[in-house]
Amino acid sequence: MSLVQFQFESQYLGINTNINVILPDKPRDQEPAQFYGSGKKYRVLWLLHGTFGDYSDWLRKSNIELYACERDLIVVMPSGMNANYENWPNFTLGYMMYNYLFDELMPLIYNWFPASGDPKDNFIAGLSMGGRGTLRYFLSHPEKFAGAATMSFVPVDYDLSENAEKLDRIAAADRKMLESHACTSEGELNNWSRDLRQRNDMDVWGGKDAFLASKANLWPQFEAFAKMENPPKLFVCCGEDDPLFYTNGNYGKFLAYLDKLGIAYGHSEGPGAHEWRVWERDIQLVLDYFGIADEKAGNAF
Repeated sequence: MSLVQFQFESQYLGINTNINVILPDKPRDQEPAQFYGSGKKYRVLWLLHGTFGDYSDWLRKSNIELYACERDLIVVMPSGMNANYENWPNFTLGYMMYNYLFDELMPLIYNWFPASGDPKDNFIAGLSMGGRGTLRYFLSHPEKFAGAATMSFVPVDYDLSENAEKLDRIAAADRKMLESHACTSEGELNNWSRDLRQRNDMDVWGGKDAFLASKANLWPQFEAFAKMENPPKLFVCCGEDDPLFYTNGNYGKFLAYLDKLGIAYGHSEGPGAHEWRVWERDIQLVLDYFGIADEKAGNAF
């Protein structure tokens, strides 16, 4: 497989940023001029990392390069820091991670690489925070993708009393206490980071009510998606030992919500927790569900 590690100054992020791009490899039975001069445009998978990760995660911790090679697929892996794939206009010069994908990264990839810009050839997937980003991008612009997959992430229904009460508590919390919380265990760290992120998500929109009315509140966005004619494919997957399975029962409630809305979707709930063994397995299921078949393309080694 061919791998491009690309650094450039991003207008929308206000920094130098990195992307990894996997490109289809030249078959050994073709001449370079024949392959590189063919003008062929390839399908694209936009693949998003999770919290604490970056553009290198999927390459270092999965076999995505092998799967892309077998499927003649371009894979684009951006860095998004811990931005939750939203815009943060008050961070230094502005870190506009939501706009970055559509207004900068897509034009770059479609025009500088042999990538198809046809929506039927574009797919998006991500794990954890990247699953959240996947749904944020996908639900805002479903017309740009043929499929989306969220791995180890589902949206929150803030109409449920337990979730609404938690949101009220975080909104009312003293910001300095949220920011200076001393963590003594991994579980406590996870709870603290979720609370702080939730507060930041609300504040960037102008408060709790504005957040709930925004497209960043993902749960209600599926109502419009359900009304689409010939909607793109949707895949949902999670490890059975992931806390997501049990926290407020969100995973099961989300699938029931999709059923209630009449949304067709694929899903998988294999063994495992919030970990790379799960995502390594599930990315293969995602590609199969998207219909990106193993074409035995590329080189075997």
